[in-house]
Amino acid sequence: MTAGPATVTLRPATAADGPAVAEVYLRAYDAALPTVRRAHTDDEVRDYFRYVVLPRGTTWVADEAGAVVGMMVLDGAELSQLHLRPDRRGHGIGDRFVALAKERSPSGLSLWTFQVNAPARRFYERHGFTADRWTDGDNEEGEPDVRYVWRP
Repeated sequence: MTAGPATVTLRPATAADGPAVAEVYLRAYDAALPTVRRAHTDDEVRDYFRYVVLPRGTTWVADEAGAVVGMMVLDGAELSQLHLRPDRRGHGIGDRFVALAKERSPSGLSLWTFQVNAPARRFYERHGFTADRWTDGDNEEGEPDVRYVWRP
C-alpha cells in the first residue's frame, strides 16, 4: 500500500469495492468522453467489474477517507483501466497510479485510449508513453483509438 498527499491511499481493491469502482468508471467515462458511445449499459458495466474484473485481483483503488475516488486495472504489463472521479482529476492521483504501475511492471507497460481523449493522451505522454499503433475504431465502441507503450 502506498500513501501520499492528503488522505488518498492506493490499495488493492476488494470485492466490496465493486460498486464504487464501477461508479468511478461510469462517471469518468461520461465526463471525459461525452461524444463516445458506450457499448454497454450501466448495469452491464457494474456486473462486468463485479463478476469479471475484480475477481482477477488486478484492480487498485484510490481511497480517500473511505471513498473510492479512482481506480486502475493493471493486468501484467497492460494498464487496461485508469479512471478518476471527475472532481478528483488534477490532484496527483493519476500520477501516483502510473508510478505504481511502472513499479509493478518495471520492464514496460502498454495501454489503449481513444484518439479523441486528448487530456488522457497528454497525461500518458507526460509520463513517458509513446504512441505505438493507431486504429480506425476496431473496438466495441467503434471509436478510433491509439495504443501507447512505456519502456524504461
